[in-house]
Amino acid sequence: MRLQPHPVTGKVPTRSILHHETVTLRQVMKTALRHGWISHLPDFSAPYRASGKISHRAWFSPEEYKQLYTHTRERVTLTTGQSYKHPVAQLHDYVLFMANTGLRPDEANRLEYRDVTIEEDAGSSERILLIEVRGKRGVGYCKSTTGAVHPFDWLVKRNTPKPTDLVFPQDQKKQFNRVPADCELKFDREGNRRSAYSLRHTYICLRLLEGADIYQIAKNCRTSVEMIEKHYAVHLKNTLDAKAINVRRPKMLAAAD
Repeated sequence: MRLQPHPVTGKVPTRSILHHETVTLRQVMKTALRHGWISHLPDFSAPYRASGKISHRAWFSPEEYKQLYTHTRERVTLTTGQSYKHPVAQLHDYVLFMANTGLRPDEANRLEYRDVTIEEDAGSSERILLIEVRGKRGVGYCKSTTGAVHPFDWLVKRNTPKPTDLVFPQDQKKQFNRVPADCELKFDREGNRRSAYSLRHTYICLRLLEGADIYQIAKNCRTSVEMIEKHYAVHLKNTLDAKAINVRRPKMLAAAD
């Protein structure tokens, strides 16, 4: 019945909606099994499974990212002297901070000022942020690019916070969602909708384009190499080694007379 079109909208449930509903139903049945209400767990697996399309996560290319933060910076300038300049400036710093750290939006919402330390990177001698991240993976650490330092400095100067204050006390996702639409960047060329999560995807893709080690990216973003290879690296041209692809077998030397 769930595969039938909706009587009002005429839409058919998507693959992801059916998956979520199946998972929910399976959890309900497991609870019933633990309480002894049923004798066995029904098999919810599909008789066959078609190979699903592997889609990449929506992100901002280097040109699009520049267009995005240029727009948010101009909004700050246009609101000079206005009462709402503070949230506009906070959003601009949020865009730069997120795209240079790779944090998930929920991780950024939990972030306190005491979780962030400015330090000098031993390898590059550049100033970076060392961030103690609390999120769905528990507690982990993140080292930012140098591009996250100035936004954090601006946040500190603007808000004069206590160590336990939240870096982003207001959830920036709703405010951010309007900005890509203003820049005509709401959707990528495949029709994927961009959101605050796209800033994390942008961080990962830009690091891959710069040639960073995929294992180190996964470790820094508290995810797996498999996830990055499946959803990010698969569509980036820089991850293909032309020298390895275009290798040629040496021609056989002509036999000597």
